[in-house]
Amino acid sequence: MAVIKLKNISTRAPKRYNKEKTKIKTEEILLELDDLQNLLFAEGKHAILVVIQGMDASGKDGVIRDVFGELNPQGVTVKSFKVPTEEEMAHDFLWRVHAAAPRKGVIQIFNRSHYEDILVTRVHKWCDDETAKKRMKAINDFESLLTQHNNTHILKFYLHISPEEQQQRLNERIHDPAKMWKYNEKDFEEAKHWDIYMKMYEDCFAHCNAVPWHIIPADQNWYKEHLIASALHSTLKQLNMQYPGLKK
Repeated sequence: MAVIKLKNISTRAPKRYNKEKTKIKTEEILLELDDLQNLLFAEGKHAILVVIQGMDASGKDGVIRDVFGELNPQGVTVKSFKVPTEEEMAHDFLWRVHAAAPRKGVIQIFNRSHYEDILVTRVHKWCDDETAKKRMKAINDFESLLTQHNNTHILKFYLHISPEEQQQRLNERIHDPAKMWKYNEKDFEEAKHWDIYMKMYEDCFAHCNAVPWHIIPADQNWYKEHLIASALHSTLKQLNMQYPGLKK
């Protein structure tokens, strides 16, 4: 995977993309995804793990609602990784993650993920570089285990938002009654660490890329949703799945 420098990657759609036309294409893709997900569930031979990472207000929840919310809820599960509990802290850092890995036939979404243990922990110096390096190896081995031993196809998305857009969205949580429930004053404190977060993300991309990352421009929701829906659609189409015949 090529070296990723986030400052060199736009957070917006290329000018050739028309918003309304792209939204129509996305709707068409979502209709096909509904059929493909049904096929995935029926065949029961493949598992899909979707990892969604990004800064606060980058739109992780919105992607889950507007892309994956269109699919049959019987075949889609979501796991949000918060601050580890006392029980989780008493185990290795992947213990709680492995328990949430997808079974065959299911699309499992991680809203934040095992990557938090080499991102926020390094930003706040709860994890030193030597420990982070060991964790990166463990993460690579973990993803290889899922891929090789449970036929799991992993899609990793980084929602690439600009600091200006982030501040605008965080401020909306103060003034918009429909978004006030999302407000957390700690988000503004975390935003002050923007530069070090970018550095930690780039280090993550460089050392945990056996499964490649998708850098998703996230300032415009319609474009972000289009790219993620398209990537999932492409992955499922390439599996050449077949409905099972009558059970004997």
